[in-house]
Amino acid sequence: MIINEATFLISNTEYDKCPPPVLPEYAFIGRSNVGKSSLINLLAGRANLAKTSATPGKTQLINHFRINKAWYLVDLPGYGYAKISRMEREKWEKMIFDYLVNRPNLVCTFVLIDSRLEMQKVDLWFMERLAELEVPFNLVFTKTDKLKKNQIDATINRYLLQMKEYWEELPRHFVTSSEKGAGRVELLRAIEEYNQLFIQSRAN
Repeated sequence: MIINEATFLISNTEYDKCPPPVLPEYAFIGRSNVGKSSLINLLAGRANLAKTSATPGKTQLINHFRINKAWYLVDLPGYGYAKISRMEREKWEKMIFDYLVNRPNLVCTFVLIDSRLEMQKVDLWFMERLAELEVPFNLVFTKTDKLKKNQIDATINRYLLQMKEYWEELPRHFVTSSEKGAGRVELLRAIEEYNQLFIQSRAN
């Protein structure tokens, strides 16, 4: 897939104020500081499409971007950010899960995982919630440029092995580096496949 256009559309706190659900949509989410904005910019081929920050918790809204006038890329707030009040955290969680459950055109949610870390409880909690709510998701391992090749393979294999304790069928996964561009082609190819399935489902 070649990205010819990547445009910011709108930010919201409520799913029913998002753009009309006519195009296939893909949400990107992960723990704070997992490298989400950098990955979105890599996919879109635009350096400053999503605002990057060294400060965790910067994304606080549901941000819609239109890609090639054909699909939506959605930047969701990170979860597991400790430096906010419990009330604020609950408000964010309600906003996120209301969106994930109620967007009829949401094809897949990409859950970003820091490849340098062992499985985090908050990641497991989030994925279990997605499974309970029947929200399809894929895994995206980020920041692999920080590791050597054998470390990447060992860490991801160990992660997937742990997941087998909870899932009979593992979600599709991608290995990425925003610094080196790794995984971009594979992710865009997957989105293109999902787009075709979305078009076919709407035609039937």
